[in-house]
Amino acid sequence: MLLKYKTDYEKIAMGLLSFIPDLNDVSHLKAEIEWYQNETGRQLFLWKNTTGDLAGVVGVEQSKDYLIIRHLSLSPSDRDEGNSFTILDELAQLYPADKLMGTIATSPLIGKWEQRHKKDEFSGLNG
Repeated sequence: MLLKYKTDYEKIAMGLLSFIPDLNDVSHLKAEIEWYQNETGRQLFLWKNTTGDLAGVVGVEQSKDYLIIRHLSLSPSDRDEGNSFTILDELAQLYPADKLMGTIATSPLIGKWEQRHKKDEFSGLNG
């Protein structure tokens, strides 16, 4: 389940974002969180796993017809493609009019997620 970022979650969000190699410096982490908070069209979400623990974070930037997935990070124990796909599924439900797109870092995951969706749609048509 995705939850909109609140300042109460700052330490958790920073901890989860710190798993991203470019964001392991505290000052850089704080600047990234401020970037999401202070700019229109940008949103940070925390993700609760099936046991109710905050185990992931995703940062998005909304544009006219698309949603850019800027950051997606999961705790080591929850880090698998299935959980990443769950987060992307939830974002697609929250932003149904927008196409999900990625950055250089997140595009491979978005591509795999899209392929899975196309496969599911195709099997639904033939099933």
